[in-house]
Amino acid sequence: MTTAFVFPGQGSQSVGMGTGFAEEYLDQANQVLGFDLKKLCFEGPEEELKKTEITQPAILTISVAAFEKLRTARQSSPQAPNSELRTKLVAVAGHSLGEYSALVAAGVLTFADAVKLVHLRGKFMQEAVPVGEGAMAAVLGLDPEKLIAVCQEVAGVWPANFNSPGQIVISGKKLSVEAVGEKLKAAGAKKIIPLAVSAPFHCPLMQPAADKLAVELDKIKFNNATIPVISNVTASPVQDGNEIKKLLIKQVTSPVRWEESIKKLITDGVNSFVEVGPGKVLVGLIKKIDGSVEVKSYLELG
Repeated sequence: MTTAFVFPGQGSQSVGMGTGFAEEYLDQANQVLGFDLKKLCFEGPEEELKKTEITQPAILTISVAAFEKLRTARQSSPQAPNSELRTKLVAVAGHSLGEYSALVAAGVLTFADAVKLVHLRGKFMQEAVPVGEGAMAAVLGLDPEKLIAVCQEVAGVWPANFNSPGQIVISGKKLSVEAVGEKLKAAGAKKIIPLAVSAPFHCPLMQPAADKLAVELDKIKFNNATIPVISNVTASPVQDGNEIKKLLIKQVTSPVRWEESIKKLITDGVNSFVEVGPGKVLVGLIKKIDGSVEVKSYLELG
């Protein structure tokens, strides 16, 4: 069997995550960030942990700690009872923020650089659009082609996440996201669910954040990846460090092509996935994309 590790993005956080295995990495993150991320992860409050500039480094830290625990187990236990620990790891991928966790796993970024970058990324994304002026919503049961066509009819709204068959997230100006709803229903959408987010991620409104992030990325050394990383922007494997840096800038304003990314991995021979990090969001999405592959979360293996 061949395995890909996948890393979650925002929305997977919960108070108490990382207890018992992430203390060392949270202590390192505290030193890099200059505030007590460890206390926020373990004790909350939940509202503080939900803030984008806190959520992003928190999830990355827990994900990297989980990866290191799995990596150590794979190396020290060749006869481990969990088949996922005995299979060949051939690629990594991450959903939005999770792509940075994947880059740490692939040796492209150091943990210290990554945790600093995602803290700034979250800050820049929040600053790009004032709170209350942007919105996101999940659209269920509509073909991508129809959704794209409808969004093109309404100014200020774009597809943001192609998550799984029948689940696409839209992003943009609050009034535009609300206005496009009736058109999407008329086109065949079964349900539209407003998301509790603080900014409209992965759309052109995030350009100011992309510009600021580009400056910070230029200060960081990007290594070539030791194993292929599937880019959110292209849904294709990439290993060149300079190309990865360019794609991370584009990622801020581009839709996350998650369904295509998973299908690409399966086409290339992956038949086992492990979600490495807090929660099981990606487990659910992958099962919807292809029910024939094995999918487990770190929570089941760790």
